[in-house]
Amino acid sequence: MILKYDEVVRSGIAKQVAENIRSAIMDGRLKVDERLPSEEDLARSFGISRPTVREALKRLAAQNLIHSKRGPTGGNFVKRPDPEGLSKAITGAATLLVGVGAFDIEEIITARRETETICCRLAAERPDPLFLALMEDEIRVQEDKSLSDEDFCASDVRFHRALVDSTGNGPLKLMMYTVIEAFIPITNMIVFRVRERRRVASLHRDILEGIRAEDAARAVTALGQLLDYVSQSYAAALQARENRKLAGSSEA
Repeated sequence: MILKYDEVVRSGIAKQVAENIRSAIMDGRLKVDERLPSEEDLARSFGISRPTVREALKRLAAQNLIHSKRGPTGGNFVKRPDPEGLSKAITGAATLLVGVGAFDIEEIITARRETETICCRLAAERPDPLFLALMEDEIRVQEDKSLSDEDFCASDVRFHRALVDSTGNGPLKLMMYTVIEAFIPITNMIVFRVRERRRVASLHRDILEGIRAEDAARAVTALGQLLDYVSQSYAAALQARENRKLAGSSEA
């Protein structure tokens, strides 16, 4: 039996049905692209109403675990995992955690230092011309003095995304999604007023040239210098914010 109908109890039925089916998907009893039993069959097997089945299926669809097809051969099917979709969900949670102060800047810097160091090493092993060109393009963008702060921050994210993508390592790219799409933008929101953009672009250049030369040590050193600078800029931004508060209190 693929689904464990006897495990469902009466309280929170829709949630429990969804969790039952989710477990079957996660442990492989239900395969990718496999068609689920019909709503009528599920209702009969679980001993529940069809509206309750629909609610359970909605929960599964919201988790990107199933999708529906129309027509004679339609129904609800197990969805192939979408790494980007999963990553976005994780990133949303990480952004919320940073926002409420669950992670401090030193934790974020340490996480970036350890994980991006791996990326630099892998990228330097087999420099990919495509991603070298993407990183080069972003550095040129960052060197434009007329660039807005918002566009500079966006380019910063794209540079590090290209660095991660250049590793060609799928699991690592999945792991790094939160770092690139959540941690870097949040840090940028705080430091952009105090950091020197020319300094950031220069360190990006050093990372790129280290990778291009297959010199992992050079790339890793430049990355360390960049993250040290981010940490210093963060401290300076917080101090500037505190100074403004004190100035406001004095004037009041």
